[in-house]
Amino acid sequence: MSGGVHSVGSILVIDDDQDLREAITTALTDEGYQATAVGSAREALVRLREDVAPSLILLDMMMPGMDGWQFRLELQREPATAKIPIVILSGHQNVRDAALALGAADYLRKPVRIESLLEVAGRYCRPIFLN
Repeated sequence: MSGGVHSVGSILVIDDDQDLREAITTALTDEGYQATAVGSAREALVRLREDVAPSLILLDMMMPGMDGWQFRLELQREPATAKIPIVILSGHQNVRDAALALGAADYLRKPVRIESLLEVAGRYCRPIFLN
């Protein structure tokens, strides 16, 4: 894993819904963040091992292969990634409880409102450039 260095203004979006990934990434990029999206937790782990750690991770909980819970456990095993703030993305009614149980920094309920997304992003990192 990257040696504890975080890329300012960078956000990693992990969701198996391609349309949602693209919409979130576009909204964040338009606001000056460096947003990268992947379609699975396993792909995210590979990216985290190869790249500089992001300032924030937006994490879908229900994904095939490796779900959000398993991904979070993997992150916690590595000092370089254990402290990256994670915001849970979920359509489940108990998303707040899941976020608390997971030790997540915050949560967003699906469908994600752009205003809420930008508010949460601004809370945990700052844009690279301003419009």
